[in-house]
Amino acid sequence: MFNHKQLILAVLILLCTSNAFSQLGFSHEIGVITGPVAFKSDFGLRTDYETNSGNTGFGIGLVHYINFSYQANCNCYTTDNYFNDHFKLRTEISYNKTKLSHFGEWVEGSRTSDEAEKLRSHTGEANNFDIGMQLEFYPLSIRSFQAYGYKLAPFVSLGAHYVSYNPKVYTNYDNGTNDVGNVLDSNNFYSPWQPGSVNPESGSTWSIVSSIGVRYKLNATSDLMLDLRGQYYFNDLIDGLDHQLNSNKHNDWLVWLNVGYIYYLD
Repeated sequence: MFNHKQLILAVLILLCTSNAFSQLGFSHEIGVITGPVAFKSDFGLRTDYETNSGNTGFGIGLVHYINFSYQANCNCYTTDNYFNDHFKLRTEISYNKTKLSHFGEWVEGSRTSDEAEKLRSHTGEANNFDIGMQLEFYPLSIRSFQAYGYKLAPFVSLGAHYVSYNPKVYTNYDNGTNDVGNVLDSNNFYSPWQPGSVNPESGSTWSIVSSIGVRYKLNATSDLMLDLRGQYYFNDLIDGLDHQLNSNKHNDWLVWLNVGYIYYLD
């Protein structure tokens, strides 16, 4: 089950870290991000185009930045050093949701077996709440970007997110026992899967987040952002399915293309 104590601890750590940097007088930025999510899970075939295009959802989030290049308490740039001019600390709270189905050769219309029908009848939904931090690296000078030295500022980032996941599992397969829709009955799912492969229980885990993106300078106090993210979970039940077959080589992960608006607070 979802561990509230762990989530509260993660939030407190983030707040304390952000507050520690804030006490040093660094400036702040806030923003909102949203965009499509491609969820890579045990549903369908990982290399199948229909799987990659069909199992897509959306994400939305709030972001906060510590800008080390500018000190709000003196309205001045910080001491000229490489870290301050090329790194920002990003804190994020986000949510993503993806409806999941099986795609690929095993569910083609030409397949009329009970096993194919079990796969076609099985659907799911991934629901994830994230909170975490990323360190963003800007190859070009952050100060120059803020001073209109150039309009575009590319970046890469790496960080860790704590994830609360709440998968949904559905089936409309009729196994002849008047048990249609029972997700706890293994007879309603693909027989080669081991018992317990389908698990709709909520839980929590950690994930590694990495992204590449760019900011576009709108004016002195705001930017547009385009960010392509990859996120790898330390758990394979984010989608409610961990079938343990040879094709199940990786934990669940996702790709999120988001667009954001960033506002400079000070």
